[in-house]
Amino acid sequence: MDTITRRAMLRGSAALSTFAIAGSPVSAAPRADRSKLPERGNIVIRNAYVMTMEKDTGDLKDADVHVREGAIVAVGPKLNAPGARAIDGRGMIVMPGLIETHWHMWNTLLRGMSGEKPDYGYFRTSAGLGRVFEPSDMYQGTRLATAEAINSGITFVHDWCHNVRGPEYARQDLRALKESGLRARFSYGTMQGHDLKQTVDLADIEKLKTDWAQYSNDGLIALGLAWRGHGGNQPANAVPETVWRAEFETAQRLGLPISVHSSGSKSAIGQIGGLNKAGMIKNVQVIHAVYATPEEIAAMKAAGASISLAPTSELRIGFGIPPTVSFLDAGIPVGLSVDTVTLVGNADMFAIMKTIQGLENGRAENEYKISARRVVELATIEGARSMGIDDKVGSLKAGKRADLIMIDTRAPNLGVFGDPAVMLVTAVQPANVDTVMVDGRILKRAGKLTAMNVLQIAKEAADANAAVRKRANWW
Repeated sequence: MDTITRRAMLRGSAALSTFAIAGSPVSAAPRADRSKLPERGNIVIRNAYVMTMEKDTGDLKDADVHVREGAIVAVGPKLNAPGARAIDGRGMIVMPGLIETHWHMWNTLLRGMSGEKPDYGYFRTSAGLGRVFEPSDMYQGTRLATAEAINSGITFVHDWCHNVRGPEYARQDLRALKESGLRARFSYGTMQGHDLKQTVDLADIEKLKTDWAQYSNDGLIALGLAWRGHGGNQPANAVPETVWRAEFETAQRLGLPISVHSSGSKSAIGQIGGLNKAGMIKNVQVIHAVYATPEEIAAMKAAGASISLAPTSELRIGFGIPPTVSFLDAGIPVGLSVDTVTLVGNADMFAIMKTIQGLENGRAENEYKISARRVVELATIEGARSMGIDDKVGSLKAGKRADLIMIDTRAPNLGVFGDPAVMLVTAVQPANVDTVMVDGRILKRAGKLTAMNVLQIAKEAADANAAVRKRANWW
């Protein structure tokens, strides 16, 4: 060490603080202050394969992406970017960050706990353990989910929070979102075991709306309603009309986007039609909709509704196969979702893309029923359109916010460069995500999270899981 000058040490520290944006990749040390996010800067990615997901632009080989202060300045070859720090994009696919459209992030604390017997199935597990959650458990579950999202290349999440047992539960969930730096919608829901005759906490939703500047992370996080509708995933447990109308009308009065489950079981047939007759699917996001009839599909299109599909959970729980192409042919915006890792295990959007394509082609007995390119659109620009944020993100275009990811194609599971869309849908894994940028902040670089101590997050989540099990006297 005595051969290293103080000046050299300072230069080395400065280089590390930029997360090796130029030169050889270096893994940054975890930040002591988890709430402090990396600064936005002036950055140019050079000589990458750029998938803009803009129809008029398409893919650009050996192209650059210039980002400054959180916005995309320009996309194209040999950009003039004075003063910008350079990232070497050779061997990389640069594309928009992945858009996730419906995820019960709190119960990531219960990962893999949906068992093989009815007593430990998903609904009983999430209800039985959710009832003993404390506010800190909401933070631990959602924080673990945000770390996985960033690691997996997801830059927008729809946090469908259906275990708000009191105002502090919502605030702790929001705290995790804010600390992560992700773009998100937080949809405020009921709690596990909520009295069907009682509305969601409408007074607290109004208070959140009034005070939203405290929670929005400078506009990165939006507020919505996780609405039960007539009864969510269990239509037999009907919610009284006075209750669901009050919830819907409050959200409308506050200008909040509304999202509702249409159960994947056959018992949900006609559920969407019932909501339509009540005038309550206008501009609403409908989740699953596996058994939507042609008439309901037409009604959703006419009402400006969007759809969120979760093929890995819909298969795992036995809901059935979503009619993806029917929705798309009708012109309904469609997004993809994780749903819950309690059930499906992880938040791998590449696997979700592969599953959607496989299901649709298998049902049609046609290898070409839905293309890989179209599926990538569902995970990017189409997903953004379904969430009403396509004016900000979902494609790489001058003026949009800088939410993007870099995929390293030199890994053993890739290694040769075929059709990039096919590669993304069939071969890419979260481990191939080299860099993640959200609103111009680098949250993952050289395969490592830059603002999160992953070991600490995992340990604290495991401790919280053990405490929840003990309180619930669960196996």
